[in-house]
Amino acid sequence: QIAAGLELSAFPQREDPRDALVGRETGQTIEGLSRGARVGTGSTRRAAQLLALRPDLEIVPLRGNVPTRIEKMQTEDLEAVILACAGLDRLGLSDVISQRIAPEVMLPAVCQGMLALETRRGEDLSKEVSRLDSPENAVAATAERSFLSQLGGDCTIPLAAHCEKVGEDRIGVRACLASPDGTTLLRSEAQGSCASAAEIGKHLADEILSAGGRALLHDIRSEAGGNSRP
Repeated sequence: QIAAGLELSAFPQREDPRDALVGRETGQTIEGLSRGARVGTGSTRRAAQLLALRPDLEIVPLRGNVPTRIEKMQTEDLEAVILACAGLDRLGLSDVISQRIAPEVMLPAVCQGMLALETRRGEDLSKEVSRLDSPENAVAATAERSFLSQLGGDCTIPLAAHCEKVGEDRIGVRACLASPDGTTLLRSEAQGSCASAAEIGKHLADEILSAGGRALLHDIRSEAGGNSRP
């Protein structure tokens, strides 16, 4: 939610939106993790999708900055940790990435890898800042944020959405909502014009809500002790 009087004036060039597997062994992959491997992540979204792919894995909650999380592979006997490619790339740690996980395997978080520049609405600075905008990224942000908004999600809900260009003026958007244990994974995808980005995001959310997402969200929020939304 953007406070009154403020606006998002620019979405500069996006970094790699994918998730990254950082393994103790070079070239490690999700498929190649040993049975029952301990994998660290601080994200409910990543944990849910990992368990949907590999229910045998043991998910270990992680906290701390990026170097600390990587160090915990040794201190907490983890076979791998899952982080964002964008964060590792920006920190000059690209060489520790064992696998850049394709969105088809693990959908990224809404707007993962993006920066947003927020300014006061109507000021000259807003116009100057807007010159840094990447139209393609602005469209992707609109679609992904629309999905998030329609679901009423936040960082505690295992949801994901990823938008990419599929034609001159067309985008494809994939989205999902999962149970924290990965046993339920609701997916939806659609294509359309760049101008319809917000409508596509909303449509995907409505499809997921109708396919069982409404009850799933209620259960997740009830377990977390939060307020459930109808």
